[in-house]
Amino acid sequence: MDFKKIETPLAGLYVLEPKVFTHDRGFFFESNNERDFRRAGLNTVWAQDNHARSVKNTLRGMHFQKGRGQAKLVRCPRGKIFDVAVDIRPDSATFGKWYGAELSEDNHRMLYVPEGFAHGYAVLSDVAESLYKCDSLYDPAIESEFTWNDPDVGIDWPVDEPVLSERDKNAKPFRALREEIG
Repeated sequence: MDFKKIETPLAGLYVLEPKVFTHDRGFFFESNNERDFRRAGLNTVWAQDNHARSVKNTLRGMHFQKGRGQAKLVRCPRGKIFDVAVDIRPDSATFGKWYGAELSEDNHRMLYVPEGFAHGYAVLSDVAESLYKCDSLYDPAIESEFTWNDPDVGIDWPVDEPVLSERDKNAKPFRALREEIG
């Protein structure tokens, strides 16, 4: 895969820039290579792949899994998204802090989101597709969320009037999170 691993202010959360081979026919890159991930200290085994297509200003998040959590590797092969992770590890020095990265079909960047983070994104292009690998299978019994615009977190979303699901419209405040992740 051969990629650049870029540290973020949140421990364990990385932006990955793959080596992209461009030519007159297009481009090629490896989006996942177990050997290179292990060499980079990212020893995640992927159990499930998700693919979502969304229209401009769609905002999905902030979602997480209670208990063990779920690591993710997120990329945007079509369009452009603003991808966000929030540290929800109770004992972390950066609990409640967020980091956002623009992922697009042009920059080929990926966001490695470890266990213990909530995740969400906003669509910046007319249409965008996101692909994300998860290290455990989806379990609706442990799925939860908090409000995308919670003032205690203060995410600076680059959309003014987001298109939200009913789930995201009815999400709990971030303060209620402590009770769930206990």
